[in-house]
Amino acid sequence: MNTKGIPVISIVGRSKTGKTTFIERLIPLLKKKGLKVATIKHLHHDFEFDRPGKDTYRHKQAGAKITVISSPEKIALIEDVEKELSLEQIQSRYISGVDILITEGYKKESMPKIEIYQRKEGDKPVCINDKNLIAIVTDEQIDLSVPTFLRDDVEGVAGFIVSNFIDRKVS
Repeated sequence: MNTKGIPVISIVGRSKTGKTTFIERLIPLLKKKGLKVATIKHLHHDFEFDRPGKDTYRHKQAGAKITVISSPEKIALIEDVEKELSLEQIQSRYISGVDILITEGYKKESMPKIEIYQRKEGDKPVCINDKNLIAIVTDEQIDLSVPTFLRDDVEGVAGFIVSNFIDRKVS
């Protein structure tokens, strides 16, 4: 799956379990360890990236297939696609110059996954039987065959990622 040698880890879990919040806390710790981080968020529905009335929004509304906005600090691209691109296609087209790619979602893809899990009545982790599940982050200890981290142990997860995906890449 990984076309550029960049390690890819997906943060997965049910809706409203804190995946985005966890990623927000994880990125600064990975950066502190000297890593350049890219992220991709997977949605199951359409979205608008731009705001109505802004120039790039008006370009898209007028029919541009691709719209790019560029400044000295950032660049953003909005592109219409005929069908959903695979993670591999997105990575090969748009991701470069980073040490690690963290995705949110993509629980059906064949890649290493860390599940954010909150026990609710009758729920089990969604990736409990997935051979690509590498860790669980939860509010309570669970007896599984993968490492379990408490929700506040973001530093532990960052260390786990570096030792299992970055240090191995270097050696």
